Amino acid sequence: MALTDELKHTVTFLLAGGQGERLMPLTKSRAKPAVPFGGAYRIIDFTLSNCIHSGLRRIYVLTQYQARSLEEHIRFGWNFLPRRLEQFISVRPPHHGIHAKWYLGTADAIYRNLDTLEHDRPRHTLILSGDHIYKMDYGRMLRQHVRTGAKLTIGAVEIDASESPRFGIFQVDDEHRVVAFEEKPEKGSEIPGKPGRCLASMGIYIFETGELIRRLRENAAIGTGHDFGHDVIPRMIGESPVFAHPYQEFGRQDGPSYWRDVGTIESYFDANLDLCSPTPSFNLYQKEWQTYTLWHNEPPAKTVAARGRVCEVVDSMLCPGSIVSGATVKNSILSNRVYIQEGSELDGAILFAGVVVGQGAKLRRCIVDKWTVIPAGVEIGYDEEDDSARYPRSDTGIVVIPSGFEF
Repeated sequence: MALTDELKHTVTFLLAGGQGERLMPLTKSRAKPAVPFGGAYRIIDFTLSNCIHSGLRRIYVLTQYQARSLEEHIRFGWNFLPRRLEQFISVRPPHHGIHAKWYLGTADAIYRNLDTLEHDRPRHTLILSGDHIYKMDYGRMLRQHVRTGAKLTIGAVEIDASESPRFGIFQVDDEHRVVAFEEKPEKGSEIPGKPGRCLASMGIYIFETGELIRRLRENAAIGTGHDFGHDVIPRMIGESPVFAHPYQEFGRQDGPSYWRDVGTIESYFDANLDLCSPTPSFNLYQKEWQTYTLWHNEPPAKTVAARGRVCEVVDSMLCPGSIVSGATVKNSILSNRVYIQEGSELDGAILFAGVVVGQGAKLRRCIVDKWTVIPAGVEIGYDEEDDSARYPRSDTGIVVIPSGFEF
């Protein structure tokens, strides 16, 4: 059967309720998938863009923690699919239906939406996470899923063995059939011939829908757990055909495929600033696989030589509506409507929408949340003791200024 037909008979659930505790205070008032990334985007935009490019048109976004910002972003930025053609991106909070409690885990989130699966009766069910940065053609994974006759196919990425405690780790045979799976082991089994490397789950699953419904009902009846990695997948190994799909970044010709879990302040900061490098690891400018987002009606970015001060912008990204006036900006990201006043210096700064940096302020290795006004002359990132006493600060010294912070 043609791939387009298989895609038409696939329903996608995108899990987007993550709290993102390690990204605090950026996630104090927004879910992790709603955190801005790369100046113009939200983290969830990358997974949703993958869906659109892959030909998936029936998508349910399961929200939960601090969902208002995320739900507004999807409603205003992702409402272009024609519902009359049974194409949609629909938000599903946990309080719909007869239940009035939080989703308790990944499997529980889908279980609480079984009414949707039983109504739609798709041939395949794709389950995704909304908090990773990558480019992936899910159609390629679906093609393997159908060819192998799998009941479950899991997206797989190579990681360093030291990262095993953060992932589900599995072993596969020569045909990529999963023969063993362990959720977040202290040290995962290494890939044969690749010492120090493990095969990790990306949290991407394609189920045959009938199998998924049966497994979720069994899991609910047992009542011992609520997650795919901890509970559902281990019981499937040996009972049903489960395969791993090796991740391949779209358009990548050489080198490792890009996939980032930006779940800590450090990983988030590094992944953002990598975009500013002359040859970034992740290409935002690839015409064949653009990242879509909420469009803002902003004027072009602008640099101004003010009061005799030359404006200097080096290895940085300036989003529409931003103004740099007689200031120095290096290795930094300026989101929409950011205003940098005369004499200011930025080096390794990530500024969210609407931030104003006052005259003569100096910012280094910091993240500033939306609509914050940095007073004139303030220095951030230059005095470790002063920063620790005044601002939220990561273990490696990255300062995070929350929205509405009072200086």
